[in-house]
Amino acid sequence: MSPANRRLRQLAFVFTLFWSLQAPAQTPPSASDLAAYDELFSAVVKQDAALLQQALESTQDVDRRDGYGRSPLHVAAYFGNHQAMRKLVAAGADANALEQDYYDIVTIAAVANDLPTLRLALQLGCKPGNVTSRYDGTALIAAAHLGHVEVVQTLIDAGAPLDHVNNLNWTAVIESIVLGDGGKRHVATLKALVDAGANVNLPDAAGRTPLRLARDYGFDEMIEILQAAGAR
Repeated sequence: MSPANRRLRQLAFVFTLFWSLQAPAQTPPSASDLAAYDELFSAVVKQDAALLQQALESTQDVDRRDGYGRSPLHVAAYFGNHQAMRKLVAAGADANALEQDYYDIVTIAAVANDLPTLRLALQLGCKPGNVTSRYDGTALIAAAHLGHVEVVQTLIDAGAPLDHVNNLNWTAVIESIVLGDGGKRHVATLKALVDAGANVNLPDAAGRTPLRLARDYGFDEMIEILQAAGAR
């Protein structure tokens, strides 16, 4: 790698590190949240089927919110409580509800790399193309950023939009590069996206294409994948 390209890669790393540090992470219930929970929330956390049924029979609001805007369904997704997820949706819970940071149950599961919960969330009607997070992204973009290959493939198979552009002007393809490490997981993520037909020439806000970014980072395997797909 030339000194100029090495410097570009260093600058790109600083830029992406800055943004990733600013990004609000998903926020599961805290210890204080758990201590304050009652009724539906408590039953979900305790994974107590009898208590859950009792709470469902006595409540008139299955979509009530905690102090962070989470519904019982969000909490069930965080805890991987599949029985509660099924019962809540059957009782009328909104499968596409967003909490305070605009996460739905599909994105919660995708970020956690929790395939069983992701698959159930999709079965229950949570849409794979929901715009989520404060960056107006999608679960697919979040999973590509993290290199969760199986999650990425599951979302692709479910019909998630391949070329959604978030408010940083990044697609899933771009995030697999600029927020990845060029290693096996992110290379496989990029390949899955490319094989599915993602646009390999959509640029970022500065006009840099995925191929340009992969070159700036020195990610040779990604460069090969992009070039084979006709990237410019």
